[in-house]
Amino acid sequence: MDENDRSIVGFVMAGHAMVHIYELSIPILMTVWLLEFSTTSAVLGTAVAVGYGLFGVGALPGGLLVDRFGSRRLISLCLAGMGISFLTLSIAPNVLGITAAIAIWGAAASVYHPAGLTLISNGVRERGRGFAYHGMAGNVGIAGGPLVTALLLLVFEWQLVVALLAIPALIAAVVGLSIEFDPTAAVEMADGGERQPPSSPAEFLTETRQLFTVGFALVFVIVAFNGLYYRGVVTFLPELLGEFLTAAIGDARLGLFAPESALAEEFDLAQYLYAGLLMVGIGGQYLGGRLTERIEPDRGMLVMLGLLTTFALLFVPAAETGLWGLLAVSFLLGFALFAMQPLSQATIAKYSLAGSRGLSFGYTYLAIFGVGALGAAIIGAVRTYGSTSILFVVLAGFSMTAGLLALLLIRSE
Repeated sequence: MDENDRSIVGFVMAGHAMVHIYELSIPILMTVWLLEFSTTSAVLGTAVAVGYGLFGVGALPGGLLVDRFGSRRLISLCLAGMGISFLTLSIAPNVLGITAAIAIWGAAASVYHPAGLTLISNGVRERGRGFAYHGMAGNVGIAGGPLVTALLLLVFEWQLVVALLAIPALIAAVVGLSIEFDPTAAVEMADGGERQPPSSPAEFLTETRQLFTVGFALVFVIVAFNGLYYRGVVTFLPELLGEFLTAAIGDARLGLFAPESALAEEFDLAQYLYAGLLMVGIGGQYLGGRLTERIEPDRGMLVMLGLLTTFALLFVPAAETGLWGLLAVSFLLGFALFAMQPLSQATIAKYSLAGSRGLSFGYTYLAIFGVGALGAAIIGAVRTYGSTSILFVVLAGFSMTAGLLALLLIRSE
C-alpha cells in the first residue's frame, strides 16, 4: 500500500472498530437489562431492533450525504453522535428510555458503512487488502465491545459502563477531522473519475433506476437475507451459548464468581466464549478480503452462504455432543459469518458505479442493517415461543435463500 492507501485504511479501521464496539456491547448489556427491567427476550429484542433498524434505514440518506459532502466529515459526525447516544443511554430509566437511546445510536451509526466503504472503494488502490484490514478492525471492535463491556460490568454499574464507553468516540470524532488523504485516488486511476451526486428528487430516482440493474437488485436481496442471519446470531448468541455451556459442563461460570454474588446472576462464562468467537472472525475477515483478490467476489459469497447454512443446521447437534463440539461449531460459525462481509462488500462494488458508490452502499446497508434488524425481532420471538432447534433452522433458511439468489446472480452474468 502507498501512503494514501495507508492513511485511508487507518482512518476507516478506527471508525469501523468504534461502530462495532458500540453495536456489540448492546447484546451483553441486554443480559443485564433482562433482569433489571423484568422483561422478555421478545420485548427487549423488539426494542433493540428499533435502533438496529435505524442503523440500516439511515444508510440510504447517509449514502447520499457521502456522495455530496465526503466521507471524512460524515465519519466524524457518526463518531460524535454515537458518543452522545451512549451518554443518553447512561441515564435511561426503563426499556422505553433504552429504546430511545439506542435509536439515537442507530441513526448516528447508520452513515458509517456508506462513508467508510465508499472511501475504500474510491480511494484505496489495493481495494481487496483495504476491505480485509477494514473488516479485521471491525472484528476487533465486535470482539472488544462485548469483552470490554463484560469486564467493566464486573466493577461498575451498567449506567457508568455505558458512560465510559462514550468517551473514545467523542475523542475520535475530533481527531478524525485532522487526517489528510485523497478520497478518489483509486477512481482516478481505475474508474475514470467521479460523477456528480443527485441534487433533486428526480435525479435521485433516475440514478436509482440506473443503479438497480438486475445484478444489483439481486445483490440487494442477498445482503438483506444475510443481514437477517447476522443480526439474529449476534443479538442472542450470548444467551444461547450460556445454555449450551450449562448443559455441557454443568456450571457455565466454572466457579469464577461466588454463588452469592449478584454478578453471578448477570454474567457468565458464555460472554467470554462469545467474545472469543467474534475474535475468530478477524481471521475470517482477512480471508474474505484476500479472496476478493483471487476469485470473483460473488462466487466467494456463494461458498460462504453455503457454509453458514451448514453450520446453522449443525449447531445444535454439535453443541449437544459436549464442550468441544460447542467450541468447534461456534468458532466455525464465527469464522464464516465474518468472512462473508468483505466478499459481500466487494460484490456491491462490482455491481455498482464508482460515482454513486455512496448511494449503492446506502441501499445495500439499508438492506443489511435495516431489513436485517428484523432478525433480532424474529429470532427473539422464536426464542420466546419456540425451541432452540427451530431458531437455527430459521437462520439456515435465511442463508439458504440468500445462497440460491447468489447462484442466480452468478448464472445471470
